[in-house]
Amino acid sequence: MITRIGHMAIRARDMEATAKFYREVLGLKEAFRMHNTPDGSLGSIHMFVAPSQYIEIFPHGEKECKHDKTTIGHCHMCYEVEDAEAALKFMKERGAPIDSDIKLGFSKCIQFFTHDPDGNSIEIMQLPPDCLQVEANNRFAGEQSK
Repeated sequence: MITRIGHMAIRARDMEATAKFYREVLGLKEAFRMHNTPDGSLGSIHMFVAPSQYIEIFPHGEKECKHDKTTIGHCHMCYEVEDAEAALKFMKERGAPIDSDIKLGFSKCIQFFTHDPDGNSIEIMQLPPDCLQVEANNRFAGEQSK
């Protein structure tokens, strides 16, 4: 039934600042913008992650949602990278807020955390061959085509 995650939608206080963060700090490309009818106002900005995978940024964020380890609901977004050390260096050079050092996660992934201009927590994750995600990917390989 479900074949992949299509997009993650976030509401931003300042769409342009948030889009700039995803472009310049995380290195994503802006795919397209959608405008409201009939007034033509900006409705959303779509950032390209991978084929058919996007971050969708909506306007009019006003009320902050404080996330901690007890908050029910959304915890964080996670983006996979080939090289966590290179990603950390890239982000530091662009002034990204770095919320944790690189560490080995419980699943044996290599990870660190940052956040976007609205405080949304972002995990940056590298998948070594012996991590649980790769083991699961290998176990489920071929099932998507059935």
